[in-house]
Amino acid sequence: MSKAVLITGGAKRIGKSIAEVLWTKGWNIILHYRSSSKDAMSLVNNFNSKRADSAFAIKADLDDPKEVEKLVADTLKCYGSLDALINNASTFFPTPISEINDKNWEALINSNLKAPIFLIAGLADAIDKNKGNIINITDINVERGLANHSIYIAAKAGLDAITKVFARDLSPNIKVNAIAPGAILEPPGVSWTKEQKQKIIKKVPLKKMGDETDISNAVLFLIESDYVTGQIINVDGGKSII
Repeated sequence: MSKAVLITGGAKRIGKSIAEVLWTKGWNIILHYRSSSKDAMSLVNNFNSKRADSAFAIKADLDDPKEVEKLVADTLKCYGSLDALINNASTFFPTPISEINDKNWEALINSNLKAPIFLIAGLADAIDKNKGNIINITDINVERGLANHSIYIAAKAGLDAITKVFARDLSPNIKVNAIAPGAILEPPGVSWTKEQKQKIIKKVPLKKMGDETDISNAVLFLIESDYVTGQIINVDGGKSII
């Protein structure tokens, strides 16, 4: 029987790449999305056309606690069990001091920290039965700060912290790790100029940008490793050592 994974924010970008890599390895995919219905259904239909009943798509707004609770229930209905949770969904936008308010706090904390905690709590028993994995996607900027992104960084720092806490709390049956991407993609809705990319690349020891497969391959490594838990793996071309 194939293993099953829930990937939040799985319709596009890094989430899509993770889904494709795990599906290729024989996993069944439960793909969460919020607004990217067309992309989600296209990916799921493509998977199912090649391997029947190998993928489901579930819509949920991670800002709404009731929808997070329903996502847990709907996930467990798909295959009756769960082997892995990938907390990939994220909201990203700047909050200079003049824009620090309750609305922006809620928007950034909910998807980046609160929803992952509640998904872990709701799905831990199912994952425990299969001695599975939880992987959180964080950000290398937690280590060095990111100007005008105080709330976002606070949320991702919290995600780093709970990775270590849950690695203790859920041992020995569940491995809990995190992956912190570096220069992989432009932020959603942003296109960097050639000059901007070169400026970023100059700060990366490997002198190149990564891509989504660098993250999905790191996910695969963690899932297939039997003796790694409580770790935050930087996938950043070495940028974090500078």
